Amino acid sequence: MIQGFLILLAFQLLGELLVVVFALPLPGPVIGLVLLLASLLGLGRIPDSLKKTSDGLLSNLALLFIPAGVGLILHFDLLASEWWIILLALLVSTVVATLVTAALFQWLMSRVGGEK
Repeated sequence: MIQGFLILLAFQLLGELLVVVFALPLPGPVIGLVLLLASLLGLGRIPDSLKKTSDGLLSNLALLFIPAGVGLILHFDLLASEWWIILLALLVSTVVATLVTAALFQWLMSRVGGEK
């Protein structure tokens, strides 16, 4: 399990290094996960240690949201004063994501010969 954590942390560190060196506008962990995905696709399998570690993390995923919840409580005054902007952003992003997903699905179905 330690080897799985080391793999995950190594890719996160690599992502952080790339962000710092190339001044990329993306979070380092996101770049690290993309690199991890590319390496796993190239390898063609998931190492057992990484699978065991990731299964353990995913089974306890709810615990990882506790810091975010604490952050919301710490900024409750800001949330109370700007709730309508947050609500508007959530509604607009939900509608846009739904429309883009539907259009992409329709386009993909037409490409594979499905019903239009």
